[in-house]
Amino acid sequence: MGIVGLEERENIELQEFCRMLMASAGLHRRKDGRQQPNNKRFDLRGDDEEDMLVCVTSGVSFLGLALVDRLLRRGYSVRLVVDNQEDVEKLREMRTGGGIDDRISAVMAKLTDDDDVESLSHAFDGCRGVFHTSAFVDPAGLSGYTKSMAEIEVKASENVMKACAVTPSVRKCVFTSSLLACVWQDSTRNDLSPVINHDSWSTESLCIDKKLWYALGKLRAEKAAWKIAEEKGVKLATICPALITGPEISTRNPTATLAYLKGAQQMYQSGVLATVDITRLAEAHVGVFEAMNKAAFGRYICFDQVVDGEEEAEKLAEATSMLKNKFVGNGGSNIVQNRFELSNRKLTNLLSGRVHCCYSS
Repeated sequence: MGIVGLEERENIELQEFCRMLMASAGLHRRKDGRQQPNNKRFDLRGDDEEDMLVCVTSGVSFLGLALVDRLLRRGYSVRLVVDNQEDVEKLREMRTGGGIDDRISAVMAKLTDDDDVESLSHAFDGCRGVFHTSAFVDPAGLSGYTKSMAEIEVKASENVMKACAVTPSVRKCVFTSSLLACVWQDSTRNDLSPVINHDSWSTESLCIDKKLWYALGKLRAEKAAWKIAEEKGVKLATICPALITGPEISTRNPTATLAYLKGAQQMYQSGVLATVDITRLAEAHVGVFEAMNKAAFGRYICFDQVVDGEEEAEKLAEATSMLKNKFVGNGGSNIVQNRFELSNRKLTNLLSGRVHCCYSS
């Protein structure tokens, strides 16, 4: 996987954002150009139009784009939090020209500023829910993830949760964490469960010792979110996805992909190297959000496939533009000696009863 500069990556994301919005607008317009009503939009959420407005942070990221697309297909109106005024103006121009869905709006706010809770609260005002997708790139424009970025994750998490707590309209928040916040277990302990699920937490000291900064950032950020949610009474659910895969992953999501795969060989040998398709992950976010009115709570592990053999490793290498040795080592192995078993049963059970009514496109 080559290094993609920050400016180039932002241009790629913005181009994809425009393409997705225009495609989504086409799905909801009649031949005469008028907006096509979505007859299924109120099936589970009630008929209050205000309940359909949600906010997505990092909405122009790889995950953010897929999530916004899924929300629009479900009939929601979406407000994006962007970090520069230029993107706000571009979106405004596109809406004025009629090129995108008029259910999309944007507001500028810095997630990591010390005094930004007030501006975030302003961004969230009127929204019934917040999706914090936690997408950050290396400020230096290089593919990678440093210890300082782990600190940025935590600060953003704290600001978002504090803003949710002081915004009267916000009823619930879905927070994107990572499977890495669950799988890095201290194998020297004798009391470890062989199953890694929603109750599992990575060992912070192990992440620090191995310089797994992406895992550390996700771990600390999620813990900070839960701490504030419990203190302030914010209704929170967190989703811990495996390595996100999808079209053009090597160019559209290089920083997170490289950062996630640090320690890939050990994850592979431990049976916890897994992937999740971007569309499936977006659907899971919306499904959990809609179920929070009733059954959904706590943490959810989300993955499609465990990379447990050389054939799967070869496919992942091809998708990420990496060498297979990145995952299996120089010697390779036909059989992975699993120490752990991943379980996403909690999420599967939640979504299985809703798939027929929730995921019509």
